Amino acid sequence: MKHLLSLEKLSPADFEKILHDATAVKRQRGAHPSQPLAGQTWALIFSKSSTRTRVSFETGIRELGAGVMFLNANDIQLGRGEPIKDTARVLGRMIHGAVIRTYAQADVEEFAEFSKIPTINALTDDEHPCQILTDIFTFQETHGPIAGKVVTFVGDGACNVPVSWIFAAAKLGFELRIAAPKAFQPSAEILKRAGGKIVCTEDLKGAATGADLLYTDVWVSMGKEAEAADRIRVLGGYQINAELVKLAKPGALVMHCLPAYRGKEIDAETFEAHADTIFTQAENRLHVQKAILNWTVS
Repeated sequence: MKHLLSLEKLSPADFEKILHDATAVKRQRGAHPSQPLAGQTWALIFSKSSTRTRVSFETGIRELGAGVMFLNANDIQLGRGEPIKDTARVLGRMIHGAVIRTYAQADVEEFAEFSKIPTINALTDDEHPCQILTDIFTFQETHGPIAGKVVTFVGDGACNVPVSWIFAAAKLGFELRIAAPKAFQPSAEILKRAGGKIVCTEDLKGAATGADLLYTDVWVSMGKEAEAADRIRVLGGYQINAELVKLAKPGALVMHCLPAYRGKEIDAETFEAHADTIFTQAENRLHVQKAILNWTVS
């Protein structure tokens, strides 16, 4: 039994295993040689709303042979204050695995500890491991191994997406540049824990120059709505647009994990110019998450 709780805790060998298997999973969709979750029931426990994560996991679990139930945290006793460890001990006696999308990283880790069933972090305030595994898979489909390449993240460099990119960079051997205002750069403690080649800078153009991948995310993440005005003001200059793309390597990819707010973190013209990559990235959530599910029970 395995858990995917954090990319910090995922070994390079397991990174490669999931990414390798995702290729076969995508190719074999509709004609899988086996259903590794046959006879099982999995639960999606979501405290945060979702489009891509919910649909991709529900579809993927069913295609791998299992039944799936969606549990909004407010519809079960978690929403009335039941400790996560009690919910975990109940569900662990009834279901075979859980996918959790919530606020606190500690809740996902505690659920895994007490449920004793495979547990997948589908997003917390600290990390978004499934997303970054998908992003790397999407990059490698067209540009080959990510080792030795340059990834530039633009915007809020202290949120869950760039933090997962930080841990991935150290494990897979690529350079990560984070272009963000000082107040939105990752903590020194996270950078020290991760190691690897990570550059944090306020110089947006310098960070984009020669990059193989330009990547951005929303400026106002879920749970940060009260800070929206300040975030938009401070992050206003950190946008992916045609001028910035010209500084990257010829053929560089532009990615966004969606939803996208055109005119803020990316302009509409650039988004549409790279829409095929961005929506392939979204589709690949299904294939990579099926590889993750397969890995947890292998």
